[in-house]
Amino acid sequence: MTTHLRRLYAGFVLFISEFALTLAVGTAAVLIFLLLGRQVLGDGQLGFDLGAYHWAQRFIGPENRAWAEAITFLATRNFITAAALLLIGYFLVIRRHRWYSLRVPVVALGSISLNLLLKAFYHRPRPDSPLVSASGLSFPSGHAMISASFYGLLIYLTWRHVDNKSLRWLLIVLLSTLILLIGLTRVYLRVHYASDVLAGFCAGALWLLVAIPMLNRLEELIKRRVRSAPADSILPAE
Repeated sequence: MTTHLRRLYAGFVLFISEFALTLAVGTAAVLIFLLLGRQVLGDGQLGFDLGAYHWAQRFIGPENRAWAEAITFLATRNFITAAALLLIGYFLVIRRHRWYSLRVPVVALGSISLNLLLKAFYHRPRPDSPLVSASGLSFPSGHAMISASFYGLLIYLTWRHVDNKSLRWLLIVLLSTLILLIGLTRVYLRVHYASDVLAGFCAGALWLLVAIPMLNRLEELIKRRVRSAPADSILPAE
């Protein structure tokens, strides 16, 4: 097999693998979210919510509340806004990749907007007796959804552009662990049910699976039009 054929075969295998993984994740996320949403619209209570809360209390421990609040802060709108602005600045000034600077606000703002719409539709109250102050509705968890989409975008960028294999997998594991910990702390602090968090993860992953291919396609279309446009049509008039 020639080098050219080996490259084609490797590219085909990679495409099939990524497509299969995306399809599996997307299908599972849709089914889980719909099942949870149906239950919430019914009697509003899920059997595993109470058990998950008690498990989170035992797992984290009552003495680690400050640590839990610090973790959950990493998915607040204020922190995500600051982190997104820094990331946009990095792509504009250092990497000089304007399209990546566009991905960040689209994913972050889209996730926040979609979360507000879903909360308004399901209109589920928060749990009683939260350990920290929280306002708004409960389903799906905004922290879980935003962390899944924003830090999920960082996982995507890491997978695509970090060449060192060991560093790439280390960053992916750390970011994935952070996403899970943010969801866990929301249950521990009793500001969300476990079903809210699980639904938030699903909705955030779905938004990411929609937004990234959409933005990639838009980038390709615009680049193709720029390349095919006559030179005098893109130069400023004198």
